[in-house]
Amino acid sequence: MKNSFIAFAASFLFSFALSAQQKELPPVGGTPKDFILPKKEIITLDNGLTLVMIPYGSIPKATIRISVKTGNIDEAADQVWLIDLLAKLMEEGSTSRTAKQIANEMASMGGNLNIGASAHTFSVNSAVLYEFAPEAIALMADVLQHPKWPESELERLRNDMIRDLTVSLSRPQSQAYQAFYTALYPDHPYGRPYPTEELLESYSTADVGEFYQEHFGALRTTVYIAGNFDREAVADAVRATFSDWKRGKAASFVESAPVVQSGTKIIDRPGASQSTIYYGLPVIDPSHPDFIAMDVTNSLLGGSFGSRITSNIREDKGYTYSPNSVLAEHYKSGLWYQVADVTTEHTGASLEEINKEISRLRETPPSQEELEGFQNYESGIFVLQNSTPNGIINQLIFLNTHELSEEFLQNRVGNIHAVTPDKVQQMAGKYLNPEQMLLIVVGDKARIESQIPETLKEPLKQ
Repeated sequence: MKNSFIAFAASFLFSFALSAQQKELPPVGGTPKDFILPKKEIITLDNGLTLVMIPYGSIPKATIRISVKTGNIDEAADQVWLIDLLAKLMEEGSTSRTAKQIANEMASMGGNLNIGASAHTFSVNSAVLYEFAPEAIALMADVLQHPKWPESELERLRNDMIRDLTVSLSRPQSQAYQAFYTALYPDHPYGRPYPTEELLESYSTADVGEFYQEHFGALRTTVYIAGNFDREAVADAVRATFSDWKRGKAASFVESAPVVQSGTKIIDRPGASQSTIYYGLPVIDPSHPDFIAMDVTNSLLGGSFGSRITSNIREDKGYTYSPNSVLAEHYKSGLWYQVADVTTEHTGASLEEINKEISRLRETPPSQEELEGFQNYESGIFVLQNSTPNGIINQLIFLNTHELSEEFLQNRVGNIHAVTPDKVQQMAGKYLNPEQMLLIVVGDKARIESQIPETLKEPLKQ
């Protein structure tokens, strides 16, 4: 979700991570400073809804996000993508406004309305000229509290989702992702990233309405506004439009318990010129004391452009164009996994090099000089993520989702730079055991099966 500016700035920052390998080093930078969360005001209504106001910057705009603590994590096995359909139907208008009227009103305020669902959050978003913030809040509250669920649009929206599903599942990356998560989260919504076409076709507006009644309400809703705005007018608008909304139930996410699932599964794509690899295991979530150190370890090992695995199989060997390792942040659980699209004939060699880099880090700590480059990269990315009103709101929602204190943000830069080379080696040894890793490969089975290293050839236990 990073925009082009952040992507550009990230690659610029990472040039410092590579500087340790250059003959002429740039001047030493200043001492990294901890992030200071902008001053904010919090108001809680009698029905439990929370308003968070964050004056920020000088641009005369206000960024507004109404965040409901529900998402795909609340879907049952027969409700996969139901909340996504709910979001699409909500965009079609409220009981008092059509979609066209909403679009025109938002445009007159200098913004537009965006509604979406993710794993843990449902959100109604906009950014408007600062003087229109109260009016925008009133409109957004109307859309959220009084959805029309137009039956006339249901078939079209379901068909759009079916097309999206078909396209997604035709891609090897989606096939590998689904197999990987299904194996590690067999009894949890995380393990159901995609529905079936038949399931999508079965959904009705009544199903959508029932999910809404069950999981939406003031108690699990926060209205965030960041930027420039009239504090009293915004507070009055929230009270006027949300005070009578039903309280609803408190958020209660089902804790995820991924299983350690070693073994290999090959999904056959005859004639494929590439193999898509997902290779990893369960680790820790953001609430764990080791998380920041593990994040730095991931960046050094495979999670950034100059990482060891990327340098090895992309720059040195030319097996792949864009490998990447992921430290996935889930509720009360996490995963680490390496992803790569490699040339078919180098599938086995790529896996051997990935394991070689993991083993090297488990056995020998990095140099202080190498580590500092990745620490600068990680702290630089964090600063960039907090440089806009929307970025600040994202960070606060992250804290809310994972039930973390503000110290997680305020101390993050210092904690990143407190990680030592020995700590990185410790993280690799503690959490990245290749004998416990799951391997999913999507590719030409006839050509890649014999390439799988002997240590990984045990079939996946179904």
